[in-house]
Amino acid sequence: MKIIRAKEFVAQKPWEALDIANMNGITTRLHWTDKPYKWHINTGEEVFVVLDGVVEMFYREHGSEQSTILEVGDIFFASVGTEHVAHPKVASRILVVETQGSV
Repeated sequence: MKIIRAKEFVAQKPWEALDIANMNGITTRLHWTDKPYKWHINTGEEVFVVLDGVVEMFYREHGSEQSTILEVGDIFFASVGTEHVAHPKVASRILVVETQGSV
């Protein structure tokens, strides 16, 4: 059993994560960041939940770059092949559920 107080988690560097669970190859991790990630395509599906802060999520769909603002409680689902990058507007905490070893 674990109890995690997400608002108390601060990493030493952007996108560092606290491993919460690994359930049959699906990981759940809490990330802290105040800097953008990098454009990437996951090897599997990804669920991205903003727990604290504000994140602008950029993604490419049909060759066109788009973005949306994600606030606390918002969820971004990246299906296989979705190229995307997260840019936090402020220090943010994000819960990510994805296949183990995914980028």
